[in-house]
Amino acid sequence: MTFETLTVGTDTRGVATLTLNRPETHNALSGQMIADLDQARADLAADPAVRVVVLTGAGKSFCAGGDLGWMQAQINADRATRMAEARKLAHMLRDLNTLPKPLIGRINGTAMGGGLGLMSVCDVAIAADAGRFGFTETRLGLIPATISPYVLARMGEGCARRVFMNSRVFKADELVPLGLAARVVAPLDLDAAVEAEVGPYLAAAPQAVARSKGLARRLGPVIDDAVIEETIAALADTWEGAEAAEGIAAFFDKRPAPWA
Repeated sequence: MTFETLTVGTDTRGVATLTLNRPETHNALSGQMIADLDQARADLAADPAVRVVVLTGAGKSFCAGGDLGWMQAQINADRATRMAEARKLAHMLRDLNTLPKPLIGRINGTAMGGGLGLMSVCDVAIAADAGRFGFTETRLGLIPATISPYVLARMGEGCARRVFMNSRVFKADELVPLGLAARVVAPLDLDAAVEAEVGPYLAAAPQAVARSKGLARRLGPVIDDAVIEETIAALADTWEGAEAAEGIAAFFDKRPAPWA
């Protein structure tokens, strides 16, 4: 599999490593990366040789959230275009969330906004004790909309309300208490900690694993088409508000927003 924004490799055991590969942008989610992730997910789901998928990032960051170029394109887009772009992201997250293979997050550094959404669709996330984390959308007058079903399912409402709305940037030592990661380890111990999560799956029956994951998803919080469309509409409504225009303009002008 060859992609513009990703690398994918599978070892002899059937462990696939899916790497976000835009280190020059801290692996920010561009339109191309969203499309590549969706195709890679489909390919990995269909490959019977793949037993486990590890999701990670190239360079010092895991995923810095939305790409600046993508954000600039949304400024002058109409509502239908904005909703179409948000729907691509929402469907990619939905499909990763229901991948019929174990998905293990190897969180190698900073994750913001959509990066935390990617963490939340992993079955388990192991993080290095480096980097920064945060839902920073409200600083721009936006909301963490399309990632919200997965973040709330992962964190629970109580933990989410501590960090979901205030744009506070926090360190890795808060990831486990907030429910975003199962373990936080030193960077040099990250591979061994991920391998400890991979190993048990290689002794389990692949179809039983897939069916068990599907059962957990069906019995967990409802994330259906209606929920996804609600998040997309909420984001479109926010983009059309005065706060988003002011906040994004301030961001690109490198000045404080009027409410700061």
